[in-house]
Amino acid sequence: MGSSEKLSNRGREIHQILGGGLAVADVILWRQKNLTVGILVVALAVWVVFEISGYTLLSLFSSVFFLLFTILFLWAKSAAILNRPAPPLPHFHLSEETVNEAANTIRGHINVVLSVSEDIAHGRDSRMFVKVAISLLMISVIGSLTDFFTLCYTCLVIVLTVPALCERYKDCICRYGQVWHRKLQHVYVRFDEECVTKVHKWILETKKLN
Repeated sequence: MGSSEKLSNRGREIHQILGGGLAVADVILWRQKNLTVGILVVALAVWVVFEISGYTLLSLFSSVFFLLFTILFLWAKSAAILNRPAPPLPHFHLSEETVNEAANTIRGHINVVLSVSEDIAHGRDSRMFVKVAISLLMISVIGSLTDFFTLCYTCLVIVLTVPALCERYKDCICRYGQVWHRKLQHVYVRFDEECVTKVHKWILETKKLN
């Protein structure tokens, strides 16, 4: 298999992970460069506006909707007085089927979170506890170093750059990733043997004594 064919196969693999034929995957992998660059530029502009103006999310939404509703209200009133057509607005309506589908999706995700939380609280899944603890610590540290909008913009930049870089340099990333994966597994095994297992044994011994 030639190098060009391998590169094509790697590209298809990452494209399938990101949703296959969906337009989102094409944007993330820079296959629609104009759209991807446009999203980054608009996101940067929004971030700069928030940083310079000092707006909060609530104040921005309130100002935008106030301006929008005022314009539409005055447009409709003036149109009625001057016998002009009303603002061309679509009919906004959520069907019961759409709401039920969204509720079922949300319920499924919430049940997964509750199940994982129950397993951690009862000490059934040490590996998941370590993952959740590390994730929460990382979120806490990142949250103390930056604000919400900067974090959102940074996440967007990561989403629009990391997958494309992974697609291009997948072989190199896989080599280093395997090395670090083995190292992290070794660290986890040592942590489980020296800390989690001892704590679990101590809890069982305490229960027996009581």
